[in-house]
Amino acid sequence: MTAAQTPPVNLACDRRANTGTLILAISAFLIVTTEFLIVGLLPGLARDLGISISAAGQLVTLFAFTVMLAGPPLTAALAHFDRRKLFAAILMVFAAANALAAVAPNVWVLGIARVLPALVLPVFWGTASETAASMVSPDRHGQAVARVYLGISAALLLGIPLGTLAANAAGWRGAFWALSALSAVMAFAVITWMPSVPRVPKVDLRSQARVFREPYFLANVALSVLAFTAMFVAYTYLADMLERIAGVAASNVGWWLMGFGAIGLIGNWIGGRAVSRSPLRATALFLALLAVGMAAFGLLAAWWVPLWASLALWAIANTALYPVCQVRVMRSVTHSQALAGTTNVSAANAGIGMGALLGGLVIPTLGLSSLGYVAAGIALLALMLVPVVAWLCPRG
Repeated sequence: MTAAQTPPVNLACDRRANTGTLILAISAFLIVTTEFLIVGLLPGLARDLGISISAAGQLVTLFAFTVMLAGPPLTAALAHFDRRKLFAAILMVFAAANALAAVAPNVWVLGIARVLPALVLPVFWGTASETAASMVSPDRHGQAVARVYLGISAALLLGIPLGTLAANAAGWRGAFWALSALSAVMAFAVITWMPSVPRVPKVDLRSQARVFREPYFLANVALSVLAFTAMFVAYTYLADMLERIAGVAASNVGWWLMGFGAIGLIGNWIGGRAVSRSPLRATALFLALLAVGMAAFGLLAAWWVPLWASLALWAIANTALYPVCQVRVMRSVTHSQALAGTTNVSAANAGIGMGALLGGLVIPTLGLSSLGYVAAGIALLALMLVPVVAWLCPRG
């Protein structure tokens, strides 16, 4: 090969790598949207299936707890498989599960349709960024990983409002049909256009599991569980809160949730900067802002401008805590950071599940209007845990 031939070859490799990372980013968006879309569908889904909003909310708990339990062991067991085939198989599971959800005659079948994708979601979380980095040169690893996480961040921010808008346009079953079709398309794209990457050795969990004997790491994981519990006690039922407390028309709820997600981008940016200085201080800051924003929602629901301000504060803190918690847990160890990151995903889903469960219990007992106050109280409990975590930090 001559020097003149080298640039076109390199350019072709770059194009395939860019195509591969784009495919992974879009796949990440669909996969994570499948997890969170149901929050925006809860009011219509509950009405259609003839169940309470609290019972519908437990579908969020079911998905989250499945991810929590399946994450580390399934990622370790499957991460060494051929990545193209693995990702295509994951996407086909999502396509089939979303199709099943679209035709579910009752909440029990819908529950099965939620468990199936929840089993493989953490496998994607644990392998997508590593795969993206392996497709490019070392100096472009960060850019490749950032592109994948852009898809994940977009799903976290926009998946719920997009689902709500889709449900208003085509019904909640139509939203699941759309996700099913798009997942199948992306499975085809992975097999057809994603470049091959070298297989990685199977993760030896036994040798890495000593992180679970480190008090500082365990305390950080516990803090993530409590923080996400606080976030999802109210966030799970935000669509219903906007309808029944703030008086937002059902047809406009999706746009409000879209605004919540868009403002949350500010929190994503601020959180990324704050966590680089001190992960624990950043956690404390955003927990305090989260508590204020959620508590203020109920107090200010009758006045539009103060209501928007409380939602903006809530959105910024809520979104910032995603990267802040992930970085904080990964930095709490000096080894096995991949396992630490996967464990934080499990911890976050434990919090998501417990938050949805607790919120479902609060609604019939204390009323929907009390959700913000209960969630704020849990955020303050998490804030009180921060000094304990700091005290456990190894010195030297």
